[in-house]
Amino acid sequence: MMEQHMPRGIAGRVRPHNYSLARLAFGSLLFLVVIYAGFLLSRIMQLPTGMYKAAISTFLVSSIEKVHVISQTEMHVALLSAVGLCTTVLAQSNVVDTYISTESPIAQAGLLANIGPNGSRASGAKDPDYLYTRGEDDSLRASIDDFVWAERTLQQTSNPSGSVSTGGLDGPALRATALIAYANWLLSHSNASYVISTLWPLIKLDLDYTKNYWNQTGFDLWEEVSSASFFTTAVQHRALREGAALEAKVAPSANGDYATQANHALCFLQSYWNPSQKYITSNTGGGRSGKDSNSVLASIHTFDAAAGCDPTTFQPCSDKALSNLKVYVDSFRAIYPINNGIPASQAIATGRYPEDVYYGGNPWYITTAAVAEQLYDAHIVWKAQGSLKITDISLPFFQQFSPSVTTGTYASSSTSFQSIVTGVKIFADGFLAMNAKYTPSNGALAEQYHRSTGAPLSARDLTWSYASALTVFAARKGVVPESWGAQGVRVPSVCQSNAGPTVQATFTVRATTTPGENIFLTGSVDSLKGWSPENALALSSANYPIWSVTVTVPASANIEYKYIRKNNGAVSWESDPNNMLTTPESGSLTINDNWR
Repeated sequence: MMEQHMPRGIAGRVRPHNYSLARLAFGSLLFLVVIYAGFLLSRIMQLPTGMYKAAISTFLVSSIEKVHVISQTEMHVALLSAVGLCTTVLAQSNVVDTYISTESPIAQAGLLANIGPNGSRASGAKDPDYLYTRGEDDSLRASIDDFVWAERTLQQTSNPSGSVSTGGLDGPALRATALIAYANWLLSHSNASYVISTLWPLIKLDLDYTKNYWNQTGFDLWEEVSSASFFTTAVQHRALREGAALEAKVAPSANGDYATQANHALCFLQSYWNPSQKYITSNTGGGRSGKDSNSVLASIHTFDAAAGCDPTTFQPCSDKALSNLKVYVDSFRAIYPINNGIPASQAIATGRYPEDVYYGGNPWYITTAAVAEQLYDAHIVWKAQGSLKITDISLPFFQQFSPSVTTGTYASSSTSFQSIVTGVKIFADGFLAMNAKYTPSNGALAEQYHRSTGAPLSARDLTWSYASALTVFAARKGVVPESWGAQGVRVPSVCQSNAGPTVQATFTVRATTTPGENIFLTGSVDSLKGWSPENALALSSANYPIWSVTVTVPASANIEYKYIRKNNGAVSWESDPNNMLTTPESGSLTINDNWR
C-alpha cells in the first residue's frame, strides 16, 4: 500500500480525510476574506473597484498553493491575521477621515487667528516667547494684501535677525516664493499693474539678497546650528528659479542673473547627499548626524508634480528622497517611549532630529505630518505617470511594503505597483493617525507632544502646526500645487559659488604673547574659515603688540568672530561672548579689539 504522509504538526491529531475538508473550508473562507479585504482597500484608497483584481488573483494563487502544506494551527493564524489586517486598516482609515473632517475647520480658524490685525491670538506669544505667522488661503484677498503690506514693512525694519540686507538666508527666499505665488495668481486674473508696482519691488529685494548670499554660511532651519542647511539651499534654488520666470513676465528687459545663480545653488544642493549612508545630511555643522526633518520639509516645500520623481531636486518620489525618508523615520523608532512596540513597518511619531533636547526632545505635529505629506505627494505622481521606479537607492524603502520586490520599473497595471502604492497610502495614513491620537479633543495644535505621554508641549496654537495640517490634508485629497519650474532642470557640469558684494575688513587686536605663541582669527563666515581653529587666519605681529589681518568679507552681513592663540599645537580661545560686527554695503572697515 502507498504510505500516506501527514502534514507536519498535525500527525496523530487530524485524519487525512478531515484535513482535506479543513483545507477546502479554509481555502473557501480565505477566498472570501481576500475578496472582502480587496473591496475594503479599494474603498479606503479611493481606487477603481477593478484595480485590485490582479493583485487578488496573484494572492489567491499563492494562498491556495500554501493551503496544501500548512497546518490547522497555521490556518487559524493566517485567517486571523487577514481579518485583523482588514480591521486595522479600516479602523485607521476611519480615524484619519474623522480627524480631517473635524480638524480642518479648527486648523483654518487657528491659522487665521494668528495672522492679521484682527487675529484674536496675533498680539504675541509666551512660553516660548516667539510668534510664527503664515497665511496661505488665496481666497482671502484682503488678508493677503494685509500680509503684503506687513511684509513690506518688516522687510525694511531692522530686528535681531538683521535688516533688508543682513537677514537670515531662508527667510527672503520663503517670502519671495509666497509673494511670487500671489503675483502669478494676479497675473492670471489680469492684474499686472499691482504686481509690477507693488509686488515686484518687494520680491526683487528678496531675490537680490538670495542671489548674492545663497552660498554664505547661515543657520539651520531651527536656528540652532551655524552651518550650511539643505532646507535653506533647496528653498533658495526654488525662489531663484521661479523668480527668473516672473522677471521675464514683469521686467523682460532686466537681467537679475537669477537663473544663473539658481543653477549654481542646484549644483551645491547635490553636496548634501550622503551616498554611503543613503540619506541627506541636512546640516553640515553642529556635530549631529544630519538626519533631520529639515530634508523632509524641503522635499514637500519644493514639490513640483511636473518634475516627476526627479532626484536632482529631491522630489518626494525620487529614490534619494524616499531613501532619506526611511532613514529619518527609523531614527526615531527607539527614541520616544510612545513609539515602543510599534512594528518597524508601521508609522510612528517623529521629531526634528534624533539629538534634539529642546523641551526634552519630542515629536512635533509639523514633522510627523510632513512625513505623511511626502508620501501623499509621491502617491500623486506615481498615479499620474502610471508607473514607479525602484533603484538600488530606494529599494529598502519599497521593501517595507513588498519584501520580495526588486529593482526595476513597475507599470500601474502590475500587481506589484498596486500592492506598493496601497501600502504607501496606508503607511502615510498611519502618521496622520499618530497626530490624531495626540491632538486634544478641542483640536488645538501646539508645537510638540510629549515623548512619553503625548501631552501637548511648547508653543500653543502654533500657526505652522495648523498650516501643516491643512497642507497634508490637501495632499491626501490629491491636490496638486502649481508648478514652479523644476521640470527638466540640469545640474551644471561645474559648480560655482557666488561671492556677492564684498568689503575689505581689517581686524586688529591688542594682545601680548609669549615666545612661540601667535594670534589667529576665525568666525561665522566662510572667509573667516567657519569657526575652524585648524584653518584659522594668522595675524601679523609687525606692529606688536597690535596683531592685524585684512580679509575680504561679505558686504551687509552680520558676522561673529573670535581670536585664538596657538602655541606648539595648543589652542586657547578668547572668552565669551563672540565678537560681532555688521559690515557696510560697500567700502572698507577697520575693527579694533583687545584680547579678552
